[in-house]
This record gives sequence, C-alpha cells and structure tokens, in this order.
Amino acid sequence: MKAGAAGLNPGKSVMSRIVTRSLLAGLAALAASSAIATADDIDRRQSYQQQRIQQGVRSGEINRFEQYRLQREQANIAALERRAKADGRVDGREAAQLRNAQNEASRHIYQESHDRERRGSWGFRRWW
Repeated sequence: MKAGAAGLNPGKSVMSRIVTRSLLAGLAALAASSAIATADDIDRRQSYQQQRIQQGVRSGEINRFEQYRLQREQANIAALERRAKADGRVDGREAAQLRNAQNEASRHIYQESHDRERRGSWGFRRWW
C-alpha cells in the first residue's frame, strides 16, 4: 500500500493543498485585475473606434447618415465614461458597462462598413 494513498503521509496532502490554494488565489487576483479596464484602455479603444469611423467615411464605406449615428453612439459612450469617472475611479460594474457599450459600437461600425451602402449610392443600384 502506498503511503500517500492511505493518508499516512499527511504532509504531502497539506503541501499540495497549500500550493493549490495559492495558485487559485493568484489566478483569481489576475482575473480580477484584468477584468477592470483602466481609463487608458477605455480612451485608447474610443480613439481606435473614432479612427475606424473616419477611415470608413474616407473610403466611402460609411455614408453621412451612418456616420451621424455612429458618432452619436460614440458621444453616448463618452458620456457614460464621464459618469463612470465622476467619483475618481471606474469600478467593475462600470467597466463592464463601458466594455459592453464599446463592443456594441464596434459591431455597429463593422456592420455599417460592410453593408454595401456607399457614399452617393441612394439605396439603388444601376442596372447598366
């Protein structure tokens, strides 16, 4: 019979529990710290989304009506960010709201860029 299998070596099981618990605590701390977005991350993503909108306008993939809607959405996210930062910090719930709003805005930018509505195309295609 093995010593560890019958519980005759309690030091080994205590040591493995200590190692396991410390690993789990480290992973939990890492997950918590990465879940909360910093103000720089939020600002960087907002800037990148603005660049995507401007690139779509320059290339003609986003027309002026789509641009207006996307800019309004960006302004709403900026207002949400100002409210979140009003108390001096962005907590986990506020960060999640901002992240969800930015994810949705990113999807909208992609959809508007790929909907085949071009600047100057008034909703119809020429057949010639």
